[in-house]
Amino acid sequence: MSTPDPSKPKPLSLAKAVSYLLEECRIVLPGIQVLFGFQLIVVFNQRFETALTPHEQRLHLLATALVAVSTALIMAPAAYHRQNGPQQISQSLLRVSTWLLLASMPPLAIAISLDFYLVARVVMGDSNVAWMGGVLLAVFTGLWLVLPQVARWRKRRQD
Repeated sequence: MSTPDPSKPKPLSLAKAVSYLLEECRIVLPGIQVLFGFQLIVVFNQRFETALTPHEQRLHLLATALVAVSTALIMAPAAYHRQNGPQQISQSLLRVSTWLLLASMPPLAIAISLDFYLVARVVMGDSNVAWMGGVLLAVFTGLWLVLPQVARWRKRRQD
């Protein structure tokens, strides 16, 4: 009798997979909501009007809109589940909810990168710091998109 390989992934039941997915959404949501709250508050600060150009203020508005979109997407799996069978789980629920969770990530990454650029601009007093937001966006892209794809590619090669 052979011992199970601890490095091999173990399949989850549909119920567990949906439970994990909804839990992941619940964990991410408070952070997004806090960010959204700060984004809304900052526009009422006098320094927002004086330290940022009108173009930069519009960038902040865009970042705020992207966080709002991300919030809607991350909350959608729970609404979808509640309205389409709260006593049931299905492969469709898992597929749609996974897609919604993944769709929330690009607007959130772009929004955080835009606001990071604006903070760097205010702190550094220099408009030539756009590269900082670009670097941060590259980090998000690497961790949220490239890393999972590399892991998927490696898994396929091993199988």
